[in-house]
Amino acid sequence: MAQSTSSRPHGAARAELIADAALALLAERGMRGLTHRAVDEAAGLPQGSTSNHARTRQALLEAAVRRQAEREASVLTLEEMPGPAAGVDGLADALALALHRHLTRCPELLVSRYELALEATRRPELRAYYDATGAQFREPLVAMMAAAGSSEPARHALSLTAWSEGLLFSCAVGSYHSAVPSLDEVRAGFGELLRGMLQRPPAEE
Repeated sequence: MAQSTSSRPHGAARAELIADAALALLAERGMRGLTHRAVDEAAGLPQGSTSNHARTRQALLEAAVRRQAEREASVLTLEEMPGPAAGVDGLADALALALHRHLTRCPELLVSRYELALEATRRPELRAYYDATGAQFREPLVAMMAAAGSSEPARHALSLTAWSEGLLFSCAVGSYHSAVPSLDEVRAGFGELLRGMLQRPPAEE
């Protein structure tokens, strides 16, 4: 049912509504199901609203990528991120909390992320935008590993990301989709990985 004129969102609120509807469609129907008309219907907006906000498919995809990043960033707030003094256990706690929240609170965001990532491999103009948006997550992770004492923070951040992405994919849409690990199990995995990266072996005598 269409919203009344007085209750229809405007400006930033409408942009957010459109982007959220686009992400929901990606998760539910895949890339082929993402059209301007479908977004209007899903968002409960008059026909043409999405086209007025994002005139091209590229613009609509960019809006979806931007909103995807905003929603993923909200899974773990800045106040919950550990400081350098947190040590391995503190890092493992925070990372496990973020990953477990993704799996249990917003699994549809993982599906929309995979749809956008695959589309970016086919659209160079979206690839550049997708990579630039993703840098806001990668760079703080490198800094966090450096602050934690990593001897190779960029490489360790890549390994940490690859392990996390692999677990997310396996448990969201892969062969472990029916066996989501507990928070304690995820924390144990992060602890094992981080100790291997950050705790140096004893010096040889």
